[in-house]
Amino acid sequence: MPAVLPPETVDKLIEEIDDAFKNRASHSNHAMRHLLEVVPAVRHVCEDATVRALVESVLGTSACVAMSIFFDKTPDANWKVAWHQDLTIAVRQKIEVACFTAWSVKDGVAHVQPPIEVLERMLTLRLHLDDCGPANGPLQVISASHKSGRLTARQISEWREQQPAEICSVTRGGALLMRPLLLHSSSTATEPKHRRVVHLEFAAGPLRNGLQWL
Repeated sequence: MPAVLPPETVDKLIEEIDDAFKNRASHSNHAMRHLLEVVPAVRHVCEDATVRALVESVLGTSACVAMSIFFDKTPDANWKVAWHQDLTIAVRQKIEVACFTAWSVKDGVAHVQPPIEVLERMLTLRLHLDDCGPANGPLQVISASHKSGRLTARQISEWREQQPAEICSVTRGGALLMRPLLLHSSSTATEPKHRRVVHLEFAAGPLRNGLQWL
């Protein structure tokens, strides 16, 4: 979706994200988790009528932000991401619940792999703060792969052999919407420069047995 964010909102996001990096103990400046807690402009974007309309058209009016991450692919951080699905969610605290597995801690926050029906009620919104074309390491996806549930390594290979990848070029201020279960990857940039992305995952409905979205 082009032109989801106006230029002034993109500028504000870049300014506040830069400030957040300056205030962090970490020397990394290419990735940050839990943006809602440290970047007020991200919270405002999540409440923006245009953004809400996109999300609610898929998940309904009860949709909430489940995860917020920032990525920046630069000449100094020009990484490659293998084909995968996003299978992990962030929660407020660890509570042992049936079918919630593979617990981990990232930046002090509990993460877990939920049952497939939870992931099927989620939507990822990637807001681009820079133009991202074929030379800048864009996301690649395999259409319709999210409809086959959680995939094994062998099944991922079969999808790769049977379906061509689609390159997702996005202009500054545009958005990419996808299901977390959609197979996706990204290559290194052949012309590396800023590829700043605000990655937001939205969920429909609460978790169960005391588990709460972060």
